[in-house]
Amino acid sequence: MSGHAGSTEVRESYRTLARWLESAPADLLQARSRQAELFFRRMGVTFAVYGDVESNERLIPFDVVPRIIGANEWTDLEKGLKQRVSAINAFLKDIYGPQDCIKAGIVPAELIFTNPHYRPEMQGRRPPGDIWTHICGVDLVRTGEDGFVVLEDNCRTPSGVSYMLENREMMMRLFPDLFAEHRIRPVETYTDMLLASLRASAPDHAGADPNIVVLTPGPFNSAYYEHSFLADKLGVELVEGGDLFVDDDVVFMRTTEGPKRVDVIYRRVDDDWIDPLTFLPHSSVGVPGLMAAYAAGNVTLSNAVGTGVADDKAVYTYMPEIIKFFSGGDPILGNVPTWRCREPDALKEVLDKLPELVVKEVGGSGGYGMLVGPASTKAEIEDFRAKLIADPDDFIAQPTLSLSTAPTLDAAGALSPRHVDLRPFVLSSPAGVRVAPGGLTRVALKQGSLVVNSSQGGGTKDTWVLDD
Repeated sequence: MSGHAGSTEVRESYRTLARWLESAPADLLQARSRQAELFFRRMGVTFAVYGDVESNERLIPFDVVPRIIGANEWTDLEKGLKQRVSAINAFLKDIYGPQDCIKAGIVPAELIFTNPHYRPEMQGRRPPGDIWTHICGVDLVRTGEDGFVVLEDNCRTPSGVSYMLENREMMMRLFPDLFAEHRIRPVETYTDMLLASLRASAPDHAGADPNIVVLTPGPFNSAYYEHSFLADKLGVELVEGGDLFVDDDVVFMRTTEGPKRVDVIYRRVDDDWIDPLTFLPHSSVGVPGLMAAYAAGNVTLSNAVGTGVADDKAVYTYMPEIIKFFSGGDPILGNVPTWRCREPDALKEVLDKLPELVVKEVGGSGGYGMLVGPASTKAEIEDFRAKLIADPDDFIAQPTLSLSTAPTLDAAGALSPRHVDLRPFVLSSPAGVRVAPGGLTRVALKQGSLVVNSSQGGGTKDTWVLDD
């Protein structure tokens, strides 16, 4: 029912669902699926696709068959996620501080200092509470019975949490009887966890009730729905750059009652655009002087500036060594085996095996700029070969994984296996590291496809973590 491509055995965690499906009327899932689409449309749960002329706003397809993870398996996963994100935080603190991991030869210096997301402005600086990645989304895939491996880390402005919460609400509305038969850990506590995390990360002056805002680039951003959704759920103001100003290294929000001091900014604006006085001078979505207020320790930016170094795909290949260096233990969650094309021997091997590999740009995201060898034409492969030879440093390569599948409602109304990945959300603050029980399961809706990104036509499912 769920498991490796090719296996038909029902996993223990799916047995109750399998029984329920057997007794459900044939057209029930299709009817509920249509209802879900109607609800999502009415609520305006959309995301925009850049460069897609036909539709700026798209519904992310939602699959009504939940993905289920057993309690014990989740316990192991949670330990691994906490270890990984704690190590990422320690790594960021180190590369912008003493740089012990570079001195010890764990990570090559040029990989950090020539990285487009490395911010020299942060060198020697410490964010409030020493937390760099307040919110981290870790993309996981299961490639065998023995658990999950990490596909990539998202430490800048990870998105998708609104879909995790909306999917759960939708399932509770459509399948109350199925919920009654399972003990499912709640994900709706995520916003309380996030609020507590942001409060704990505020600068010392802010006291017990810091003023928190969500900073969005505005309604034209592809994730704007999520920005407004989160501000609403957190009970904080959604602001654009023009709503804030800096006076004497302190950030204020313009309100009808006059200026109000801001202590924590949960930002969904990338580093480059955040302050036109420090980064891109033509940015109209940033706040002039924000970096000076940040350097003075008067405001927390979540996530910190410069965290993009840690979610670069070339740095990812060193993550097992980074985890060992900073945590003192072996990584609980492994990486996908990866060739670093910057290394001549690896490049030679990749060029030899190009038709069977997945090749990714080290700074790419959203499924763009990649080659999926087995699904590409000879011409596409040769095009990519030329790119690789011209700029080997820009690429990594991985085997085409035989990803696990989960039962999914197909266009004909039948259940069939589709490839899935999982993005759990990990919250860090001086009070500790917490993981929301579940995450966003993304599903490749095309049969046989391995690409789950919503920008590439993938869909989502609700993720159930069972209680003991």
